[in-house]
Amino acid sequence: MEEAFVIDHRSALPLHLQVEEILRKLIEQPEYQNGKLLPNEVHIAQRLGISRNTVRQATNKLVYEQLLVRKKGVGTKVAKNNIATKLNKWTSFTHEMDEKGVSFKNYAIKVSKVLPDKEIRQLFNIAEGVKVVKLERLRGLEKGPIVYFISYFHPRTELTEDEDYTKPLYEKLEQEHHIAVAISKEGISAILANKKLADKLNIAVGDPILFRKRVVCDPGDRPIEYNLGYYRADSFTYTIDIARD
Repeated sequence: MEEAFVIDHRSALPLHLQVEEILRKLIEQPEYQNGKLLPNEVHIAQRLGISRNTVRQATNKLVYEQLLVRKKGVGTKVAKNNIATKLNKWTSFTHEMDEKGVSFKNYAIKVSKVLPDKEIRQLFNIAEGVKVVKLERLRGLEKGPIVYFISYFHPRTELTEDEDYTKPLYEKLEQEHHIAVAISKEGISAILANKKLADKLNIAVGDPILFRKRVVCDPGDRPIEYNLGYYRADSFTYTIDIARD
């Protein structure tokens, strides 16, 4: 750990968010970009004077963003061959398509209360046994479905199974639940369709799919949604505009 990387215990910013920013700066350094293992969680915790659980919470966030890869018995290192960027502007999928003049329809909407897996519990920092709302949406054009979304929502949103999920999601959260969305952290990769995805998107098993993993946070950088998006590769191109300073 660099000497300049310290924790401000008097700051109003939560400790795990401070650790997250330290890790983001650490993994930008050339030696870690070239494959050097990050210091282990115990070492980081000792150097910063915090608990190992706080370090683990921050590390889990970056693993979800696909910026880090953690292998049991080996260690944690910077992920390769993934796109990770903060977008200057983002909105709901519905509004994004409206701006492009594309008319989308919902082919299927399914809402349920589920017990999340360990990774989602750690991301949301909730106890085992707490259920969360799971929203599945199959959307597309008149010719058929071309995108499949799966979202898990933090209990603090107070979303239920009985709401109208045909409305733009983030507009709904803000207007009806007073939850402002401020940050979208995304990881993008290419995968091949398994049978379930092939059936939903009307493609063949093994066809390419654009897979996007998104963590949506409020202005306090607290996760409120964990979203998985599966896009037909023959229908979508993901573009990112980056301005040079």
